[in-house]
Order: sequence, then C-alpha cells, then structure tokens
Amino acid sequence: MAGQVPVNNQRRPRVRYRTVRGRLFANREVAMAESDRRVRRTRRILREALVSLVLDKGYERITVQDVLDRADVGRSTFYAHFRDKEALLVSCFENLGEDLRREFDSMTPGGQIDVAGPAAALFAHAHQHRDVYRVLCGRQGGNLVYRHLHQLVGELLRERMRRHLAATDDELPLDIVVEFHTSATLGVLTWWINHDFESGPAGLARVYRRLAATGLTGALADRASPGRPDDDRRPEAAPAAARAESTR
Repeated sequence: MAGQVPVNNQRRPRVRYRTVRGRLFANREVAMAESDRRVRRTRRILREALVSLVLDKGYERITVQDVLDRADVGRSTFYAHFRDKEALLVSCFENLGEDLRREFDSMTPGGQIDVAGPAAALFAHAHQHRDVYRVLCGRQGGNLVYRHLHQLVGELLRERMRRHLAATDDELPLDIVVEFHTSATLGVLTWWINHDFESGPAGLARVYRRLAATGLTGALADRASPGRPDDDRRPEAAPAAARAESTR
C-alpha cells in the first residue's frame, strides 16, 4: 500500500517478470543449442561408423548403406548431413582447415617466415586424432585422404606464399615452392603415421623446421647469386679444365 512503512525498515526485493517475448527468445536459444548437440552427435556417430568400416574392409568397398547399418541411422538422416561417403570422409578433417588458416594468417608477407608452422598444425591435428589418421591415411584409406590433404595444404600455402614471394621480390617459381613444402609435409606425416607416432608432434615439428627452414632460407639467399641454375642447364659454361677432366 502506498505510503506504508516497510516492516523493520526492510525493502521488498524487486522481482523482474520476463515478458512473453523474452521467454520465447530463451526457449529458442535452448532449442537451437539442443539441435546443435544432436547435429554434432549424429555427425560423430557417422564418422565413427566410417572409420570402423574402413578398418574392417577398406574405403573403396564401403557403401553408404554399410555406414547406415553400422551407425544405425536412416538414409534421410545421412543425406541431411553429407552428400556421399566421400563428403563424410573429408569431414573427418574439417577442423584441420581452420587450424591451418590460423597458422597461415600469422605469416607476415615479407617478414620472417616459419615454414614449419602449417606443418606443426597438421602434426598436432594428426596426433590428437591418431586413430582416425592411422586408419584413413594408411593403405585402407586409399588415396582420397592424401589428395584431400594435398589440396587443402597446397591451396592455403599457395595463397600465403604468393604474397610472401611478391613482398620479397623473389623470382622463385610459386608452383615449385608450394609443391616442395606440401609434399615434404605430407611425406613426413605419412612416415610418422607408419611409425606409430613414435615422437610427439612438437619434436617432429622441430625436426621439420630444421630441414625445411634451411632449404627455403638457402633458396631465398641464393637469389644474390644469379646464374647458378643456368650453369646446371648449360654445361658449356663450365671451365675448359673441368670439361677436359670429365672426358678422361
């Protein structure tokens, strides 16, 4: 009642009543969160089914129906998430692209380049998902995973290395630089998987950094000595004494 003095000088607590709109918004957020959990769970179950099937019979012999039976989901559920079994296989590496992009984004054009950064991100992802990489990157996984990783790493590396080489005004062929580092990274990864991840990802990245940094640093420094590749292609440019020695 207006003007009434509160008992013992205590004020009544203020109660906030949510509006109908506020309750609806909160309920929608809860529903979306629950939907996201169901999506993640369904995709995880399908991936696990695929990995187990690859281990059992190899990727090439697997059908979508095999995945449905192993995961115990309906066909409409599968196609609500994936186009085909190849899309399901590639989804096992969907977080890898984000990790690699962060590594590449940290590279400053024209600045000091850490050639092992992207490789280290790949090694860390492989170590975190060892069971998946053991199965999918081995003989049972076929060549699809290798091609996917080659394309993923190569495209990201090409985009960043183009800007880096342009900033340093270097004439190294971009295609060769990209192929060199992509193939080296995947070659080391394959070796590591075949040797059951015998060392941690940090140790492997240190070894890779020593090998790869020397090659790229040497190549960039070698631009100060023009003509050396031409010497290799034109034996007539060699000293006469060397040619005479080689004919003995």
